[in-house]
Amino acid sequence: MSAPPIHPLVDEGLGNTAWLIDLGDGRALAVDPPRDLRALRAVAERRGLTVAYAADTHLHADFLTGAVQLAATDHATILASADGHRAFDHYGLHDGDEVDLGGLTLRALTTPGHTDEHLSFLLLDGPTPLGVFTGGSLIVGSAARTDLLGADRTEELARAQYASLHRLAALPDATAVWPTHGAGSFCSAPPGAARSSTIGTERATNPLLAAPDADTFVARLVASLGSYPSYFARLGELNRRGPAVITDGPMLPALDVPAVRRLLADGAVIVDVRPVADIAAGHIPGAVANPLRPQFATWLGWLVAPDTPVVIVRNPDQDPADIVWPALNIGFDRIVGELAGGMPAWRATRAEVSTTRLVTPDQMPARGVLDIRQHAEYTSGHLPRALHLELGHLPQQAGAVPSEALTVMCGHGERAMTAATLLERAGHRDLSVLVGGAEDWATATGQHLEEGA
Repeated sequence: MSAPPIHPLVDEGLGNTAWLIDLGDGRALAVDPPRDLRALRAVAERRGLTVAYAADTHLHADFLTGAVQLAATDHATILASADGHRAFDHYGLHDGDEVDLGGLTLRALTTPGHTDEHLSFLLLDGPTPLGVFTGGSLIVGSAARTDLLGADRTEELARAQYASLHRLAALPDATAVWPTHGAGSFCSAPPGAARSSTIGTERATNPLLAAPDADTFVARLVASLGSYPSYFARLGELNRRGPAVITDGPMLPALDVPAVRRLLADGAVIVDVRPVADIAAGHIPGAVANPLRPQFATWLGWLVAPDTPVVIVRNPDQDPADIVWPALNIGFDRIVGELAGGMPAWRATRAEVSTTRLVTPDQMPARGVLDIRQHAEYTSGHLPRALHLELGHLPQQAGAVPSEALTVMCGHGERAMTAATLLERAGHRDLSVLVGGAEDWATATGQHLEEGA
């Protein structure tokens, strides 16, 4: 039998894939569903499917599980590791346990490394493996990171990951590999567009599986690890306890200017989600820019403390659901509302407005450059003599940035605009933002980029 219809549900912002498996009788299995179930529900409705099972491969650090929501609203049975000690009703699985899906079988395989209680789920037709949902164990071209439980456990978990990958690699070559983490995920290391693979392909091409021994594997995996969002530290426990069930659609209450001013006086933060050009043309002083795009939630959770009330500034054509759902997906539930009427309403009160200069690569003034990309991005090619400080570290280290005229840059401009507003909040002035990235500068100027740190 060939594999049943399997629908990948890719979250480009978090770099993850949830999987919806059509069991052939109107029922479906969801693997690693997120709390934001909009994409999953759209596919299920289109296919006439009811989610009967929701399987979580591990206690996720980068998003809240949607399994609890599916159990409450769809009466789905939650499948997860018994070793995860989840505090809600679920069917706890141990190594080798099997679940009859009605013609197909799901077998639990313990594959620790990314987390202690990590399971992979092997989908079987009789004795024949069709594919394996590997979560954060074996992923396309690599393996998921092993430092989420602390630096003191990174090597121990990397060695467990080595054993888990080799256990999975012993499956038949034709077995499909359906991981959760992929390109763009801070839980995984490699770039690349592929979201699935096969055991045979991974055995032939995955550099970690090519490591001759555990020591080499550990060294390669650990060397690939960069920084990750601060909110990762709290989501695992929230997933163990179980996210609250959402009974009403997410709302973005309208707040007039006086109400916003009162909230700001009490410690709230403005998050401006408009496009870069709009923010540059005029934003509320002290606002944090976070242009709405797939990566919006990652930077919201990384840069704004989870207990800080947030007021949104948006344009009328930006859907509130695309703001609130991604925030809830990462456990950020302190968005208290939006500025009614947006920036036109703020300007109408003759309140102060801040602006930020945008420059193209051929317009860059002779001034300092602050590159706020991730370390791997920076070392792959940066402007000569550019200062480097990752955006995720900027709220704590803004005081270390020289108080001189600076052009802030990233890969395109969105993160640079965020950085510029964070620097403005810290008292920096005379800032500009580069529209474009390092390669655009090199093309425009004919100059070479520098590599390395």
